[in-house]
Amino acid sequence: MRLTKSLASPAAALAAMLSGPAVFAQEALGQLETIGKPHQGGIGFQPAATELARDIHWLDGFILVIITVIVLLVTALMAWVVIRYNHRSNPKPAGFTHNSPLEVAWTIVPILILVFIGAFSLPILFKQQEIPDGDMTIKVTGYQWFWGYEYVDEGFGYDSFLLPREQLAEYGYNDDEYLLAVDSPLVLPVGKVIVVQITGADVIHSWAMPSFGVKQDAVPGRLAQAWFKIEKEGVYFGQCSELCGKDHAFMPITIKAVSEEAYAQWLESAKAEYAGLPSSLKVASAD
Repeated sequence: MRLTKSLASPAAALAAMLSGPAVFAQEALGQLETIGKPHQGGIGFQPAATELARDIHWLDGFILVIITVIVLLVTALMAWVVIRYNHRSNPKPAGFTHNSPLEVAWTIVPILILVFIGAFSLPILFKQQEIPDGDMTIKVTGYQWFWGYEYVDEGFGYDSFLLPREQLAEYGYNDDEYLLAVDSPLVLPVGKVIVVQITGADVIHSWAMPSFGVKQDAVPGRLAQAWFKIEKEGVYFGQCSELCGKDHAFMPITIKAVSEEAYAQWLESAKAEYAGLPSSLKVASAD
């Protein structure tokens, strides 16, 4: 069941969230550090919050070293040829047209370099694509132009919309987080393996969370999967990363990663708000 009610309310606190009708305030999830966020003039990656992201960052640095060495070597060889074999230094050029050992070398060496890179990059790729047994499953659906989240194991869901600039402070966000913040963030616990099922309802979207090392296209009629395990509590921002229409730039992704205890408290209120499966029913069905 999916509803389009907001998870956030500017006036509630944790005590209110846990009593009576569910009232979802940003404060109810605690004061979370903003970790995964673009910065003005930034040129590097967002901080890695999962093992997958750390692997990607390491691989990027590893390949950067290799290509830097190659660029320096090729540049040095070109400079040497220009200096050693220009017309003034070598007025009478050689007459040969082939050098078989050299031609074999410049064929074999690049192959070996690519094999060497592949030996490190393919295991990282396979780790992303081999979906483990998850502790929880989230279904993500891309719409023009917002995201829908379903807590598959809990029987409820909601939609997540871009926050207008004038409502940022009301929901606890800073002014520079416009186009990043949403009214109803995806709330997830740290330390759990989370499997995400991703699809599109109309056109192709792409669910991308840089700090998690996750980017998966949401294709209508197909159900793709990704996974991650968040290591640090905080607020993380992502974006739709596939051009999907005129408001493509206005469907951000906000994830709030909280402790297991805070998540359990939020979950109970979320079930009441969004008509999720009661814990007693889940235990009875499991028995």
